[in-house]
Amino acid sequence: MARSCPVSTSFIIISVLSHFTSSIGLRPWPDVLPNELQSLDIASRLRVDPDATRMASRDFGKLVHPPNPAAHSRQGPRPFPPRTAMAPHGVVVEMRSLNNCSRGSGIRVTKNPISGSYADAGGEQLWIDVLQATLKHGLAPVSWTDYLYLTIGGTLSNAGISGQTFRHGPQISNVYEMDVLTGKGELVTCSKDTNSELFFAVLGGLGQFGIIIRARIALKPAPKRVKWIQMLYDDFSTFSRDQEHLISINELDYLEGSLLMQNSSPNNWRSSFSPSEYPRISSLISKNGIIYCLEVVKYYDELTSRTVDEELQELLKGLNFLSGFVFTKDVSLVDFLNRVHSEELNLQAKGLWDVPHPWLNLFVPGSRISDFNSGVFRDILPKINQTTGTFLIYPMIQNKWDDRTSAVIPDEDIFYTVGLLHSSGADDWEPLENQNKEILQFCDKAVIKIKRYLSRYTTKEDWMNHFGPKWRTFEDRKAQFDPKLILSPGQQIFNSI
Repeated sequence: MARSCPVSTSFIIISVLSHFTSSIGLRPWPDVLPNELQSLDIASRLRVDPDATRMASRDFGKLVHPPNPAAHSRQGPRPFPPRTAMAPHGVVVEMRSLNNCSRGSGIRVTKNPISGSYADAGGEQLWIDVLQATLKHGLAPVSWTDYLYLTIGGTLSNAGISGQTFRHGPQISNVYEMDVLTGKGELVTCSKDTNSELFFAVLGGLGQFGIIIRARIALKPAPKRVKWIQMLYDDFSTFSRDQEHLISINELDYLEGSLLMQNSSPNNWRSSFSPSEYPRISSLISKNGIIYCLEVVKYYDELTSRTVDEELQELLKGLNFLSGFVFTKDVSLVDFLNRVHSEELNLQAKGLWDVPHPWLNLFVPGSRISDFNSGVFRDILPKINQTTGTFLIYPMIQNKWDDRTSAVIPDEDIFYTVGLLHSSGADDWEPLENQNKEILQFCDKAVIKIKRYLSRYTTKEDWMNHFGPKWRTFEDRKAQFDPKLILSPGQQIFNSI
């Protein structure tokens, strides 16, 4: 169902004007707005002053510094959330401003034990808000990201992955329906069965086809608490074999893995380690150089509280972790899912959050993960000893992803997500960015057919290689839903900037 939406269309017109006015050098923005937009009070919503446009041009990584946007559309006092898309000479629309609009804002929960419960959430809503709203009804989404202070529209435009993905698929596999504002200024309701081409285009579509105004998210009964267990390994083959075994039996609720290295502390947002164990773990890291940490979770509530420990013992039977290096925590569901935020607050207090983040996120074919360990974890990563950060590695299952979406993954039954989440000082990020390039060059030379997640390419040719067989479909969908190339030009997929 497509329908016109005057205010939404006005945002599209503003984006079109951005290209026109930047090309002929017109400033300020309100002077070039047509009367129909001024009557909608659009001009008053645009910040064109240097401070506003400079802030809107910054992203979370703080590595790319494109020209400032011509304007920033924002309402309300909330701070900027993490941003990964930019609009040089265009308009940055802050999704949180939709809270002040009647269409798409808010979170509405519908309980239906027969056909399935769901939450209708505005694309501007944060996942932490969805969690809090759905828990009031005894429900919760099943697929998450590790960090909950991200918008619905943002994660669904990429994929949305975490330790639940092996079981439930990414967040884009757990959406029933969406309202999408396309690049043609049409507000369209879409699902797998209605306007399905737009539905699958937008999911994982990097914001290229439309703005997600509302998403209908699948819900299940929410557990009350979690058993959170971490096990340490000194051998990668054993570590990866145990990970793949656990996802094959499909009985755990969460599984991730990470690296503990010489320059990393056992005390971080991932750990369930007691402070008294830090010296022993640090000694183990010093002895081996790298230790691999397998992290699993089992949910439980009042009905299963008496049996959860026995179930876990059975599930973990036969694993080959290091004897004496098993650590368990018992925490609430909210404390576990929101664990990154606590570390964020800690880093903010120390002035260590608002710093460059030269991250590299990859999907690595399972058949080559051992080669990746030897070439990257054991060889390339230890060369630089200047950073703090988290290094993730955990497996996913291809058939939990819908190939009709725009998201791109390796063509193997099992593949791994690798997240090298570096943080650096304001002036020493370049060696880490160069290291990322070295890793990509290694994969290319070794013919490890990786796919980048949260991709950052600079040429159309790179994007074509990234999408591979999906490129033609991606290109056709762009022509269908955003023929004037208005949306997300900063990614340089179709626009030469």
